[in-house]
Amino acid sequence: MIKFIVDEDMPRSTAVVLRNKGFYVLDVRDCGLRGKSDDDIFRFAQQVGAIILTGDMGFGNLLHFPIGSHVGIVIAHYPNEVSVSELNKQIIKAFDNLTEEDFKGNLIILEPGKIRVRRK
Repeated sequence: MIKFIVDEDMPRSTAVVLRNKGFYVLDVRDCGLRGKSDDDIFRFAQQVGAIILTGDMGFGNLLHFPIGSHVGIVIAHYPNEVSVSELNKQIIKAFDNLTEEDFKGNLIILEPGKIRVRRK
């Protein structure tokens, strides 16, 4: 089963929507990681074997978070004008088009109408 940790810059409802689709989901706000650094969240995600789902483009820094050195990172890069329900709908739609292998150790960037996968 794919496991995600949802960063605090994502809506809480994103975790609920993903759980309803059958994913195992943790929220950093429920894991004592609110306000923690990207490095702290990254370390925790690796310890629990979870893919990071975030809106923070800092996780896309390949020098700091090299592809293949982690369980997986998904960056949801959407304009602030996108409603929460539309954001969640777009994330689920994108995930429906990805396999478990697409996530493993890779960087995935979701944008309106686009999925980019940087593979190891």
